[in-house]
Amino acid sequence: TLRHRHDGSASSRGKASAAQALPSFVAATSPTATKAPLLINGEWVQSSSDKWIEVTDPATQQVVSLVPELTTAEFERAVAGAKAAFPAWRATPPSQRARIMLRLAESINDNMDELAAAVTREQGKTDADARGDVFRGLEVVEMMSGMPSLLMGELVENVSKGIDTYSIKQPLGVTAGICPFNFPAMIPLWMFPVALTSGNTMVLKPSEKDPAAAMMLADLALQAGLPKGVLQIVHGAHGCVNSLLEHPDIKSISFVGSTTAGKYIAAKGAAHGKRVQSNMGAKNHAVIMPDADVEQVANALAGAAFAAAGQRCMALSACVVVGDDARMDELSRAVAAKGAVLRLGAGCDEGTDVGPLISPEAKERAERLISEGESKGAHVLLDGRSPMVEGYPDGNFVGPTLLSGVTTDMECYKEEIFAPVLVVLRANDLDSAIELVNANPYANGVAIFTQSGAAARRFQHDIDGGMVGVNVPIPVPLPMFSFTGNKDSFQGENYFYGRSGVNFFTRTKTVTTAWKDDYMTKPSMAGVGTN
Repeated sequence: TLRHRHDGSASSRGKASAAQALPSFVAATSPTATKAPLLINGEWVQSSSDKWIEVTDPATQQVVSLVPELTTAEFERAVAGAKAAFPAWRATPPSQRARIMLRLAESINDNMDELAAAVTREQGKTDADARGDVFRGLEVVEMMSGMPSLLMGELVENVSKGIDTYSIKQPLGVTAGICPFNFPAMIPLWMFPVALTSGNTMVLKPSEKDPAAAMMLADLALQAGLPKGVLQIVHGAHGCVNSLLEHPDIKSISFVGSTTAGKYIAAKGAAHGKRVQSNMGAKNHAVIMPDADVEQVANALAGAAFAAAGQRCMALSACVVVGDDARMDELSRAVAAKGAVLRLGAGCDEGTDVGPLISPEAKERAERLISEGESKGAHVLLDGRSPMVEGYPDGNFVGPTLLSGVTTDMECYKEEIFAPVLVVLRANDLDSAIELVNANPYANGVAIFTQSGAAARRFQHDIDGGMVGVNVPIPVPLPMFSFTGNKDSFQGENYFYGRSGVNFFTRTKTVTTAWKDDYMTKPSMAGVGTN
């Protein structure tokens, strides 16, 4: 049962209301698999599809639930409902939309235990990581409760005699969100709160691998007072994605996921006239200067590389040590020692530090890339391949792994492994380290560890990475800023959340008005800029 304090009606705001139970498909302790419904026009409905996708617990392979590949008719109903809800929602005052976000934020916080448990059960994260997943999304909801000020336009009086010009931000219409598996709570909250408080409606597709958290959040939004049809939840795989990309009533696409999928979505979405924001893959680097403290760096790198089982687009997966081989070996062994004591296990078990990967295929791919690096001459100082995890013989586990002496031509460096694997390279000086990092096609996050302000400033100025940390291993911006990936890590017009996110979900209209004293009595052929 999820708890919510308000039902969103004007008469009940500020008054406690009875807890409302969520449909059983998201019950985090359900012993049997259930069928995930669709959210269409404010109602949870079962799909009539004959094609279903199994959602499995990655620690046990037990089937948790079944997700439908929705039918064409169901998809059309969802989009039509979002389109029908748009005019009234667009006309809703921004302050009223923001109050719904305030209630949603409170409800997410009240239901943190249930949301985190759902993330752990389907995605495999530890409880701490799952709570972080929810909390980082909650921060975006809180930011969007201040939307009225973010929608303010600009005005210049008297651009010409008796003529004023001003700009206003207006919503796009029906928008769509396509979510990844690795942050099943945070990424939906990057999408629908920004889209909806900007005045749009949204059709949201959670990941077919772990949809429960997104559905729980959608239900909490309804309880917070979100009108029917403003947020629709659809399920499916490739067919559903293509339908979202092709539908003429959908005006924008928000996507987070792999580079291959992201480039496809960006190209096809643009070809169908849609605005697109596509966050894609990464190979995030840390440059370690000779003056950096080894113990401080080892602690930072172990957490940034191995936590969340490495399944995050800002995981620190490549380390560039500036110095000689002895310095590289010293740092590599220090990080390996930190990783060696981390405990593998199911996310729901107390004391687990690193949970499983999302699927057997992800495990096989990670172990293949580790073996490829070893065969090409990398030194495996910490080996997480084929670990034995007591009680979970079928889990998708890869333990913390460190490869030292890696070179840029190895596949383990060129590919995003998306597992708790850190590769360590060496550079002679800061110039060659910057050159190495900038040659990589990805440019999400990058960090430098140093005690030199001059080196840090040089690094942040010359590096291509979209988000830069100085003695900060994972420099993910808070929601007052935006998530600013670069190069092959992002394609699109505007970034996620922050002011850039609001710009993505709105179009600017510029209005020029003339109210002159003699406007009606003296005809004129003059235009703006003519006295």
